[in-house]
Amino acid sequence: MTTDTPIASEEKYLDLPGGRRLAYAEIGNPSSSTLIIFFHGAFGIGTADTLQKYLVEKDVHFVAPTLAGWGKSSPRSKDISFHVALASDTTALIDHLRPVKEGLKIYIAGVSFGTVPAQMLYGASFDVFPSGRYVAGCMVLAPFSPFKLHKGYIKSMTISSYIWVGPPSQFIPFKLLQRLGSVVFKNKMNTPEKAVALVRQTLFDKMGEEEKAEFAKWREETGKVEGQVEKEFGQNMMRSVQESWQGFIEMADAINGDWGFAPNTLDEEHNARPILLVTSEGDTLTPDAMGKWLAENYKNGHHKSVNGGHFAPIFHLNELWQELFEL
Repeated sequence: MTTDTPIASEEKYLDLPGGRRLAYAEIGNPSSSTLIIFFHGAFGIGTADTLQKYLVEKDVHFVAPTLAGWGKSSPRSKDISFHVALASDTTALIDHLRPVKEGLKIYIAGVSFGTVPAQMLYGASFDVFPSGRYVAGCMVLAPFSPFKLHKGYIKSMTISSYIWVGPPSQFIPFKLLQRLGSVVFKNKMNTPEKAVALVRQTLFDKMGEEEKAEFAKWREETGKVEGQVEKEFGQNMMRSVQESWQGFIEMADAINGDWGFAPNTLDEEHNARPILLVTSEGDTLTPDAMGKWLAENYKNGHHKSVNGGHFAPIFHLNELWQELFEL
């Protein structure tokens, strides 16, 4: 028996004001009173090809938007800050999917860089993000902390992460570092074979034996053959920058910039909603220390650590969803 139920999902598009477009994928019951919004990580797009067994039992509607500037989602307007533009796009999506919100419960989640927009919406003022009043909880897998507020974040970073999203990404003018990065990565993923090789080098080759066993078990449970996950990741990487590199270029600015709130100053209404912070001790991209800082600063933060590296939380999604819903 599999723990995940595969269901085909086609990419859909929502027209936004100003001639912009939002791409998204969805799965599950579109009329469910429980709506999950899940944000992808760097070099990703919104996908919804499988639904965990627990979420099937809960009869949820799972929606995965593609962030602005990635894939086929239009870049944001430069005169609007990242967190405000995010709230506006997500509000438009929720209003499109749920014009009537009575009885609605929204859960926000994200992985890796996707934990930044997930947290921005969790902490957003209700004036900026009106649907925040319907948010029942949040889950972030391999989370980033807000560098502007987390003063000691540098101590836990690798050299490569320090360069690409740390201080150098902010001090070097004209976004030269990010533009150089786009050239470097473009050459590393301009064919399916290169993209798959980059995925393996970045994520899968770094797994320890225990994590490889977890991966094999998860792959069997989800009905994926050997090599399929790496191939899907590679395809999504290529699709994520098919039309624009703007999402990549502004990623470091989003992490380092204003998130619109501070975790330790949220009001009682925001703090009434739990946020589950899932880290792994072997993660070198978003170190465990960032999740621990978040747990100390969110009044309703719940920290959980799993074995393995950056990808490890994905293997535990079924039980993690259950834990979030039961908090």
